[in-house]
Amino acid sequence: MNKFKYINFLLALLLLSSCSLTKGLKEGEHLVYEVEVTGVEQNNEDDIKELITQTPNTRVPLFNFSPGVFIYNLGKIGYDSLRLAQKKDEIQNQLQEVQAKLEEDPQKNKWYRKFNRLNSRIEGLNKKLEYGNWFMRTGNPNVIYDSVKTYQSQEQIQFYLENHGNFDAKVTTEVNKKNKKAFITYNVSEGTPYVIDSIFTRSGDENIYKLLGQHQENRLIREGHIYNQNNLRKERQRVEDILKNNGYYTFSKSYIAYNVYKDTLENKVTVEQVIRKPTYAENHKVYTVDSILFSIDSPNDLILDEEVKFQHEGITFQMYRDRYSEKILDSRIFLKKGALYNRSEVLETQRQLANLDIFRFVNIAFDTLGNSITAKIFTKPNEKYQITNQLGASITEQLPGPFFSHSLRNRNLFRGLEIFEFNFRAGLEGVASATTEGGVYRSRELSTSASILFPQFLFPFNDWALKAFGRYNPRTRTLLGYNYVNRPEYARESFNTIFAYNWATSNQRHQFTVSWLDANFIRSNLDPAFEDRLLELQSLGNNLINSFESSYVSSISGQVIINFNEYGIYQRDRASLWRLFLEGGGTMLNFINTEFLEARSLSHFQFLKFQSDFRRYLPINRKSTFAYRLNFGLAYPYGISEGVLPYEKYYFAGGSTSIRAWQPRRLGPGSYTPEITSDGSFDYRFEQPGNILFEAMLEYRRKLFGYFDGAFFIDAGNIWTIKKDPTREGAQIQPESFIQDIAIGTGIGLRMDFDFLVLRLDMGIKAIDPARPLGERFILDNLSFQNPLGEKGQTVFNIGIGYPF
Repeated sequence: MNKFKYINFLLALLLLSSCSLTKGLKEGEHLVYEVEVTGVEQNNEDDIKELITQTPNTRVPLFNFSPGVFIYNLGKIGYDSLRLAQKKDEIQNQLQEVQAKLEEDPQKNKWYRKFNRLNSRIEGLNKKLEYGNWFMRTGNPNVIYDSVKTYQSQEQIQFYLENHGNFDAKVTTEVNKKNKKAFITYNVSEGTPYVIDSIFTRSGDENIYKLLGQHQENRLIREGHIYNQNNLRKERQRVEDILKNNGYYTFSKSYIAYNVYKDTLENKVTVEQVIRKPTYAENHKVYTVDSILFSIDSPNDLILDEEVKFQHEGITFQMYRDRYSEKILDSRIFLKKGALYNRSEVLETQRQLANLDIFRFVNIAFDTLGNSITAKIFTKPNEKYQITNQLGASITEQLPGPFFSHSLRNRNLFRGLEIFEFNFRAGLEGVASATTEGGVYRSRELSTSASILFPQFLFPFNDWALKAFGRYNPRTRTLLGYNYVNRPEYARESFNTIFAYNWATSNQRHQFTVSWLDANFIRSNLDPAFEDRLLELQSLGNNLINSFESSYVSSISGQVIINFNEYGIYQRDRASLWRLFLEGGGTMLNFINTEFLEARSLSHFQFLKFQSDFRRYLPINRKSTFAYRLNFGLAYPYGISEGVLPYEKYYFAGGSTSIRAWQPRRLGPGSYTPEITSDGSFDYRFEQPGNILFEAMLEYRRKLFGYFDGAFFIDAGNIWTIKKDPTREGAQIQPESFIQDIAIGTGIGLRMDFDFLVLRLDMGIKAIDPARPLGERFILDNLSFQNPLGEKGQTVFNIGIGYPF
């Protein structure tokens, strides 16, 4: 009964909150309650809705409750702008007194500290006076109907339609007011869109005609297409890029104009592209690079006697000291003496020099004389030594834990633009025990590593390789490291070394990594209870205990990341990312004497591992997005491995970045049914490793108010073993039962998006559980009004940092 009292109280609170949307409005004020757009058939209705400046507050369906307004009104209760203004005046008076003290005694550091402290307080008060307190900035005020803004929205819709070829379109607005609420309808009559009938260019420069003709196949305005003003804008930029990349240094898109002639009878337009002449000459000039100067200033703006100047491959280098490799720098400079000016090569030079992480800034300027141009590249070194200390919290599986990290960076280590990095990290994290159900335990982690990044491929090591690969930002990474993990079930430490190549295309769309060597010496110490469990499994035919023995694990791997349209950065355009990973384990065993490993009781493995991870981001409108992920993995042991993988190489399912309705690493494998506990629920104490992984995750995300976003998701997937596991019946993948073995979970999520950080809480609910007998696997109907979370263990809460994908 107490449970129902709380529910009734919550419902009453929501009803009272819904009434407050119109409560307190002044005479003549109306709440914008509904906004509709009708008549849109040819154009994008979502784009048109984004032009409307006044949209209703986000409300919870049925309850008519707006969380944003509720939070905003909470903030208004204690908000007093007059008191804040008075406080600001008081602090400004104190600031003036401190300024007077500074003038009297500028050597006293305490006056500087007080001055900065008072300045900071004034900035905070200005923020509160302009935007309100934290609650007011997080929530949203009531949207009050404004006829001026409605008319402006109507005009914006009209402009949008005309810019998209609907020159005869008409837009009208209807506003119905009832019970202090305004219902706004924008009625659109699009008319017949105008089609481009012909396009021609007018210019007095034959060379420009020739260049545009050579690139005509990429033209963005074409005959037979509906007229679109945005395409004209993009075409103007394209023409500028073509000319800028072919010597026209002083040309700009301001010289390009378009005349559009309408035929109102046929609903057609003729587009004339005009390339205007410069006022100072008959034609636009074409510039050739006459010389290139690369200058490195001193870090502290000091004028030193040690400044050196020399020539290399047609480039004049001027350095405050002879300590930077001119060969490496030359490989990142794509301007060539005697070649036409090319803006794309200028931008690529600037980008690749910045990628070295050696210089604080890279500026490129040009001097012109006649038809020649001198390129001047000005740089200043970054600090040679960079130390960073961090103290914070991280979330791996369930609960956050504190960590401390220290890093040291030494730039230009051997005067070849190398970067030396030393990293140390120690932390405690809340993780689910591999052997205990439901509990979250402390995991202690410590890691340290020393690495050197070379700005080139070490093999082949010659001038040809530098020139050939310079624009791909090549890097060779060498690393020595130590890692220590202490979980409830085991303590595990490893010594590792890595030798890897990294490179990427200039637009970062394709990124490549080849790890020629990844070798690990691992030593494990098992908890007695966990070791007993592994021995019990071994007696039944499961050799998982071999994964935890002290061992030597080596591999060669390759990874490709294809990133379309900057996936992972918030944007309005659709984006996708595809990651492909392939690893071969045990390859180094062909080059070393295995007797050395066996004499030291070190196990060794041979395996192949593959993973394909595809993610897609699809914006629906400015408030809503749809995202999905398809993830497939296969890990196959062979040869001396006896069907066993190193424990870190197995696949697992469940957790905040996997199938969220299951606890971390507890889903599957296949239709395996865990033991039943005394209360009738499944025994999820043990992690479940597998060889095959399949995941499909779909998520609808919507901005709610302030920093808060909501999400609805559906996750599907599972793991399987390749071979039959005597200790886990149903774990082996079978073609005939593959579909039936897929687990499905659904749920909702709440996120706080601060741009630089996303905090996430997801509630996952099991919908289809393959661990149950056929015919009983759909369990979503276990949820009811009396039992909203379903049976025990059916609902799982996940805390995370960042989006799940």
